Amino acid sequence: MDATYLMNSLWTMVSGVLVILMIGGFILLEAGSTRMKNAGHVAGKTIFTFGLASLVFWALGYGLIFGGNANFFVGMTDFFYSGNQVKDAGLATAVFFFFQLAFAAISITIALGGFAERAKFSAYVVFTILFGILVYPVIAHWIWGGGWLAEHGKQDFAGSTVVHLTGAMAALAATILLKPRIGKFNKDGSANNIAGHNQVYTALAVLILWVGWFGFNAGSTVSVDKAFFGFVALNTNLAAGAGAVAATLISWVVLGKPDIPTILNGALAGLVAITASCAFVDVWASVVIGFIAGILTFYSARFLEKSKVDDPIFAVSVHGIPGIWGTLSTGLFATKELATVGKPGLFYGGGLHQLGVQFMGVAVAGIYAFVVSYAILWVMKKMMGGIRVSEEEEIMGLDISEHGSYGYPEQMAQEKAETVIASKTQISS
Repeated sequence: MDATYLMNSLWTMVSGVLVILMIGGFILLEAGSTRMKNAGHVAGKTIFTFGLASLVFWALGYGLIFGGNANFFVGMTDFFYSGNQVKDAGLATAVFFFFQLAFAAISITIALGGFAERAKFSAYVVFTILFGILVYPVIAHWIWGGGWLAEHGKQDFAGSTVVHLTGAMAALAATILLKPRIGKFNKDGSANNIAGHNQVYTALAVLILWVGWFGFNAGSTVSVDKAFFGFVALNTNLAAGAGAVAATLISWVVLGKPDIPTILNGALAGLVAITASCAFVDVWASVVIGFIAGILTFYSARFLEKSKVDDPIFAVSVHGIPGIWGTLSTGLFATKELATVGKPGLFYGGGLHQLGVQFMGVAVAGIYAFVVSYAILWVMKKMMGGIRVSEEEEIMGLDISEHGSYGYPEQMAQEKAETVIASKTQISS
């Protein structure tokens, strides 16, 4: 067997494992960014939805993206993937399937962030299935599966649009329909800070995601040829660093102090933005792309809060807006030498053509993901008697109301005891 085939397969398999380990980063990120009474719920539902998303991708998702006999929306073969279908002779087809499954799982994980702290567990179940059939595969087929955007030369190397913007638009639809958490906004429209319970969790989450992103971006080469994955990894790392620095500086200037959640969001925004362009731009451009993403995530989060959109884990401001910017950036910075898909960007003699293709791609994909996700959730809301827990259950916490146990049983039991003692003392006095 050819050594290059084996090395390509090994590299892509390891990269797929790195991407799946990012699920652990998302568990810590969402748990740390929300309150203690919902921590166990966050962890459990994320593991469950990853498992469910894997089955949906095996049964239908892969075939809808990469199958033959395609129509405008999706492919129509290779359902219930057997491991024998041939996609790419450069590596094992089962490895390619595994790698693509990981990306689909990340997109739904981002989408479900918009449900945080107020959705019924059953809503996660139904939406995971429908998102994995009606939303993600369509956009992935258009761009990665040989669909009409691919034919136009749409550049999205590792998924700023396919994975991140798609997930973020679904999250936006969810947070609008679910409405803000209790206590987030006052009657006068001002916002209250509902702080996450553990910044150490969120910082560790960002580190795990940062490392996993080398599988995400560098792994998307699906090849060891000329070790090009090293160049992609370099761009990825520098963009993340630039995003963290930019977010630190802008929060320091505007707020008077460097804000920890903003710093962490800046690093992630840089990673999201460079995901589309990491194989198409020079190293210096990756720094610019990441730096701008760090500033965008700060201001977009503030804008959403002023618009009374309650996005607890910043899915839209971290994955959506930087995803748009990162996709558009290839239309500016893609070089003649590196633009293996589409054409060079505006600054490299390509004119406005590629920028126009990129704009068309993010507009169509973003609108499709939002509209279809909103429609799915609206129908779910009508048919399921609501997708949000009751006020009492939300105040109680989803750990106990949805699962009958606490993520922090000793801590919560102590708080409950202290509340009872305080109540008895007040009554006796």
